[in-house]
Parts: sequence; C-alpha cells; structure tokens
Amino acid sequence: MKPLDEPQAIAERYTRRAPHDDRYSFLRPEVCLGVQERQSVMLHMLRQQGVTDMAELRLLEVGCGTGSNLLELLRMGCAPQHLAGIELLPERYAQARQVLPLAVRLHEGDALLADVPHASQEVVLVSTVFSSVLDPDFQQRLAAALWQWLRPGGAVLWYDFTYNNPRNPDVRGVPLRRVQALFPQGRITARRVTLAPPLARVLVRVHPALYGLFNCVPWLRTHILCWIEKP
Repeated sequence: MKPLDEPQAIAERYTRRAPHDDRYSFLRPEVCLGVQERQSVMLHMLRQQGVTDMAELRLLEVGCGTGSNLLELLRMGCAPQHLAGIELLPERYAQARQVLPLAVRLHEGDALLADVPHASQEVVLVSTVFSSVLDPDFQQRLAAALWQWLRPGGAVLWYDFTYNNPRNPDVRGVPLRRVQALFPQGRITARRVTLAPPLARVLVRVHPALYGLFNCVPWLRTHILCWIEKP
C-alpha cells in the first residue's frame, strides 16, 4: 500500500481524536487560565514589537481549526478584513466559516497549495500546528513556505508544546532547538508558557489559585510562545 502523504496522514490522525474532548472546554478553569496567560504574553510580545493598534494588524493563521484563535483576535480589536486563515480539514473549515465574519478570508486545504503571495504577510500565526506534523521534511517545507510569505520585518507567531505525550503517538513535541532549525534566519524571542495540562487539571480541583502558584516554576510549563522575526 502506498504510504499517505503528510496532509492525508494528518487528516487520518485527526479522525482518531475524540470529537468533543471536554479537556479543552472553556468550562474547565485550567483551560481558561491557560488561554488568559497565553493571550497576555502574546499581547506583551506584540507591544514589544511596536504594535500600537490591533485594528491595523494583518495576520494569517495556518491551521486555524474551528476559528477560535481568530475569534480571540477579533475580540482583541483586530479588523476582520485584515485576518485570514488556512485549514486542512473540511469539517473544521466549515465550523470556522460558520462562526467568523465573512470579511475574514478562509482557505480550505493544504497550506502548501494556498495562493499566498511572497512577502505579503505581516504576521503568520501557527498554534499547535507543527506538533501534529510528524514528517520532518514536510515540517521544513511548511516552515519555508511561511518564511516566504512574510515581508521583511514580519514574523511567525508560534505556540506549541515542547514535550512528547507518551499517551498520544499522533503528536510530537517541538523543542526550541527545532524551531531554531526550522527558521535559521529568524530572530527568535521565546517565552515558556502554559502549566503542564495534566498537572493543571489536578491542581485546579483543589483550588484554581494553585494554577498561578505552580506556573511560577518555569520547568513546569510545557509550551513555548515565540516571535520569529524575518530580517
């Protein structure tokens, strides 16, 4: 049997995921706390990079899923006509199209086949995307495409986990050294964020305040948020 190419393999791996996994529900306090932390750090990074008006920010998200990150950006003040997303999976694309304003441009399919002009993007967001790409060659090709899309002075905004999940062979952690290898010309600013989810789930059952207390320990954070600037 001919092996699947990586986009097909990703789609097949996603079919094995639970359709409604309540571990990621906003009704769970550790999820809300983690999202608030990520948003706060991301906004701080944008301010450090000179962003003064979210309505002027032009951003493309690769792997936009059901549109949750783009909705967050709209709530932060981004203008819908300045946002765009690419989603591989048809059912997720359909959900994103249903909840996002029509002015947000969406593309369904393989990101490598998307019609994105070179040097056209200010920010390209990838959130827990590369951890789902298990083929190193495809990772490299995808990173090269993102880099081509960026204008000089633009940046990849990266959020992903760095450790392997022994219970989930369909994903693989992406440590900072791999990010550096994927974007060797990038000027990288990185922050470690997000208290380890299995630990966070246990702690908030005792008291939600424990999330912040334990999150003060950097090595208990499992994800990195990076600003990868193109010179």
